[in-house]
Amino acid sequence: MKMSRLVAFSSSLLLGTVLALTGVGVAQAQESAAAVDYVALGDSYSSGVGAGSYDSASGDCKRSTRAYPVLWKAANNPASFAFTACSGARTGDVTAGQLGPLSSATDLVSISIGGNDAGFADVMTTCVLQSEATCLSRIATARAYVDSTLPGKLDSVYTAISAKAPSARVVVLGYPRFYKLSGSCVAGLSEKERTAINGAADYLNAATAKRAADHGFTFGDVTPTFTGHEICSGSAWLHSVNWLNIGESYHPTAAGQSGGYLPALSSKA
Repeated sequence: MKMSRLVAFSSSLLLGTVLALTGVGVAQAQESAAAVDYVALGDSYSSGVGAGSYDSASGDCKRSTRAYPVLWKAANNPASFAFTACSGARTGDVTAGQLGPLSSATDLVSISIGGNDAGFADVMTTCVLQSEATCLSRIATARAYVDSTLPGKLDSVYTAISAKAPSARVVVLGYPRFYKLSGSCVAGLSEKERTAINGAADYLNAATAKRAADHGFTFGDVTPTFTGHEICSGSAWLHSVNWLNIGESYHPTAAGQSGGYLPALSSKA
């Protein structure tokens, strides 16, 4: 009986020690997670254009409280958070005006950039308002720019980020395909135009992913998360052309930010 009590006491003591150590481990893990210093850079896809609920203090940058960087912050409680992404930003705008919060203490950086450099807005305006042949020609011009000029511009941004935040994990987010082919849309662009626009998005993503990898960054592909939620899908997470609010056209909705972009960041952060 005494031996049984001794064994029981020893087991209880061991269990208590294990639980105590486990508790310390959990606390340390939580503390480590909370210690992340996060900076969100980029263009309108990162600022949250199309999601509504814009911070009035952000002015024309249109930073939304529903944008994926803000959602990641709410879910992960980082030690610090800086949100400098801005609607309409090109690569030069990032290097000139968004890198201020970066430092050697920065642990995580997210960015989407390059679409405006490649002429995203002009491509869609051309395709919506002009002929199929003109649309396809404009897409070809954009693809040529992605080949010849965009890689160097991305290199400049990525090099600047690394210089200011050498220890940070950098997650480069891509762009979704806009259209579900053979979908529910019965008017508007032709299927050939939609196919070419989707192909251009894939082309831009491939070039961006290559440059990101060459800098040691991680590419977050949003194509899988948006699959089934493209324009013409019947459950779109992207605005189609909106003549009453043209700036939100072809941008993610709030559901696109939470269901499309946030998982892509969370899986890589």
